[in-house]
Amino acid sequence: MSVAVTKLKSGLTVVTDDMPHLQTASLGVWIGAGSRNELPQEHGIAHMLEHMAFKGTRRRTARQIAEEIEAVGGDLNAATSVESTGYFARVLKADVPLALDVLSDILTEPTFVPEEVAREQGVIVQEIGAVGDTPDDLVFERLQETAFPDQPIGRAILGTPETVRSFDDVALRGYLSRNYRAPDMVVVGAGAVTHEQIVAEAEQRLGSFAGPGKPKPDAAKFGGGTRLEARDLEQVHIAVALEGLPARDPEIHALQVFTGALGGGMSSRLFQQVREQRGLCYTIQAFHMPYADTGLFALYAGTDAADVPELMRVSVAEIADATETLTEAEVARVKAQMKAGLLMALESSEARASQLARQMLIHGRPIPLDEIIAKVDAVTVERARAAGRALIGRGRIAMSALGPGRGLENAATIAESLVQRAA
Repeated sequence: MSVAVTKLKSGLTVVTDDMPHLQTASLGVWIGAGSRNELPQEHGIAHMLEHMAFKGTRRRTARQIAEEIEAVGGDLNAATSVESTGYFARVLKADVPLALDVLSDILTEPTFVPEEVAREQGVIVQEIGAVGDTPDDLVFERLQETAFPDQPIGRAILGTPETVRSFDDVALRGYLSRNYRAPDMVVVGAGAVTHEQIVAEAEQRLGSFAGPGKPKPDAAKFGGGTRLEARDLEQVHIAVALEGLPARDPEIHALQVFTGALGGGMSSRLFQQVREQRGLCYTIQAFHMPYADTGLFALYAGTDAADVPELMRVSVAEIADATETLTEAEVARVKAQMKAGLLMALESSEARASQLARQMLIHGRPIPLDEIIAKVDAVTVERARAAGRALIGRGRIAMSALGPGRGLENAATIAESLVQRAA
């Protein structure tokens, strides 16, 4: 495999990884802007814009956009996150030019026809309603809002029915022109691709994004607190968060190892103690989400209302205990899992394209596999423990819970004890 990088005069970066054993190619345009880059009145517009990109251009109707890619057996999709938005396609080798033409078309020539805008507003309102009916999704929205109150980084990516229905073509073009800027965009191709071809197509088709980079979002401020919501559900859904580390922090790998050992799989401490030994839940997990200037360590579980206090006591005890007793065997196991995940990504052109896009948006360069593995291997038991102690030592905790109301306040008190004991 060969990774090649070209930065165009416009500031746009093109990255490719030729995987000669494949007959398909995964292509995408990633923008380093997402819901965090919205103005107060734009809540949900980054996601709305992603939807509207597929609803017609000056050259293609919405149906033609879908049919042209599917007629050659390909697929087209997009996704919006807090700090990025991606538009991507997977096609056969011979259809790479078509995929790039469609991707550039939906980004440079969207029409935002009022009828299509109104129709898609209804679709997104339905999507918002679906989240409201899915407590294990909704609890994370509530957690993000609690961890980062009154900030774009803490708001739900989908927006609200009121904000979504307020958007028109002027608002959509305003967000697009302000944030879709060549210095903050990367075109990625992985699989059966030729670097020179991707560069030529990008240079020809995406030149309209030339100019200075997007405005920098406000710095994130982890607030913390508790949000409890009584609902008539079979289970209580609990999510607890501590302030994590930014994506470029030197200790990010140590924290990832600590998180994995704590709740990253069936062999993790939380899974073994809470589910296997005590049978307190079906699902329990811990993970870390890094952002540009902060991070979010989160724990999630769903359990019977009667088991909430014990689940929280055991979870808090396991987090605290791991900062002092994490073992060589646990650290080695998580490091093996992390390295296997990196290698497995190389077997999929889609995963590889996404991996390269993340690296470019975060680090400004592709990170060689050997470099990542070396950093993972360098994590010692003490570094992993120290990352856990630092996590607790930041002294703020956020918690959200949905479900039968009895016992939720007690659960919040137990969660708070985690940072209180470190104070």
